[in-house]
Amino acid sequence: MSRPSLEFWYEFASPYSYLSALRIGELADKHGFDIKWKPFLLGAIFKSQGMADTPAKLFPAKGNYMWMDVARTAKKYGWRFQKPTVFPAFALQAARIAILSEGQEWEKSFCEQVFQAYFEKDLDIGQDNVIQDILTSLGLDAQDVWQQANSDDNKNKLKAQTQSAIDLGLFGAPTFMVGEEMFWGDDRLEQAIEYLLGQ
Repeated sequence: MSRPSLEFWYEFASPYSYLSALRIGELADKHGFDIKWKPFLLGAIFKSQGMADTPAKLFPAKGNYMWMDVARTAKKYGWRFQKPTVFPAFALQAARIAILSEGQEWEKSFCEQVFQAYFEKDLDIGQDNVIQDILTSLGLDAQDVWQQANSDDNKNKLKAQTQSAIDLGLFGAPTFMVGEEMFWGDDRLEQAIEYLLGQ
């Protein structure tokens, strides 16, 4: 019998995606479900909604609260959160590699390490060397992965997945999908799991 699966739609520059990404693996092991990691470009979502920047910058009060909230939540889990110096990061290359990693043994580890590099080590994940170092640390041929990730076919996969996010009506990250049922925000992860397992 196949295990149920939860779609985890995330963006590497999203602080709340960071919170979910570092929790979801343990929860999947505990409750017996699979994760479908779904990277997409949140900037395209904002653009489709007529926004020129992230809401955290467009609405400073909201942004200030977000950083306080993320820091408080990370502290709860004992993580070393640091507010990134560069925000939002230009995470296009990381997202392309994440698309390439789909179904690979290193998919989860790559995603977790990118989030940790950005939100715990204050490394600019828009810089090639940062992502290449992560690939190397995973025992991968960084140059080979880089070439594959930048193939036209792989680039188109990321574009298509981002369009799918728009078509589904996603408006932020993280978002969890169970069939057509949508759950938005790190604080809805457990609720999404309950719905998934209760079907």
